[in-house]
Amino acid sequence: MSSVKRALIVVDAQQEYFDGPMAIQYPPRDKSLANIVDSIQVAVANEIPVVIVQHELPEGAPIFATGSKGWSLHPDIEERVDPSFKRAQKKYGSVFAGTDVAEWLRGKDVDTITIVGYMTNNCDIATAAEAEALGFEAEILSDATGAIHLANEAGQVSAELLHTTLMVLLQSNFAAVATSAQWADAAASGASLPKSNLVVSAMQGSAAAGE
Repeated sequence: MSSVKRALIVVDAQQEYFDGPMAIQYPPRDKSLANIVDSIQVAVANEIPVVIVQHELPEGAPIFATGSKGWSLHPDIEERVDPSFKRAQKKYGSVFAGTDVAEWLRGKDVDTITIVGYMTNNCDIATAAEAEALGFEAEILSDATGAIHLANEAGQVSAELLHTTLMVLLQSNFAAVATSAQWADAAASGASLPKSNLVVSAMQGSAAAGE
């Protein structure tokens, strides 16, 4: 059985998500940040390519304005960036849209991306969904990502419910969901992570609902 050729994609681990209205609420951001740092260290130890992505908007934008404090990587991430890492700036949800990340990954013969960073409910899910069309398998680490509370004309949802729901959704089709500890074991061995599919998830969902 051939080994998985992974790359770790660190999505928008920026200061914007640690203070103010965009602050990650679930899982606790200090814990998810620590798990992102651990995942970077695991990747380096196992010679897994790392991509550091930052969301970037023009100067004067209310969030992620180029050069602003909110745009900056969290210091715990910045201090671990190595010259061998790929750095990319994006202006859309997916890390692939409008960037050369896909081409860089193909140049490294990567077949599987591991998503960590923020937010579960925006850039992470967008990246996982686009990966499918680009021919990459996707993994996402449930404890190294995070969501925010949302409310709008359609209703409201807590960060915990949102994050948990999206992990179930991703596992059903778009990405293998695992903890950072489970991923560390898989990264060391080159093994793939288990993923469900829509049919099995639907059958198990019906059974769980008593239908």
